[in-house]
Amino acid sequence: MTATGDDPVLARRARMKRLAGLGKRIGYSCLLLAAVAFAVGFTRDFTPGVVTVVVLALATGSVVLLPAIIVGYGVMAAEREERGGGSFH
Repeated sequence: MTATGDDPVLARRARMKRLAGLGKRIGYSCLLLAAVAFAVGFTRDFTPGVVTVVVLALATGSVVLLPAIIVGYGVMAAEREERGGGSFH
């Protein structure tokens, strides 16, 4: 197999894999922030600030996480196909 810098397809796949990993870290961090803010609001009081943090963190986490998961699975499928592993069918 050639080095990533020699093959533009492998280079792009590696870039997409890094971006998917970053998106997953950001998305799951936002969901964790929403859960913590919800717990704080539940134990104390749901002030408008707490509700805003929960809603924005959930929305941001969902918007970032969805494409990251899809791209990550696409990269894994391409790598598996390249190794001759076939598909899920």
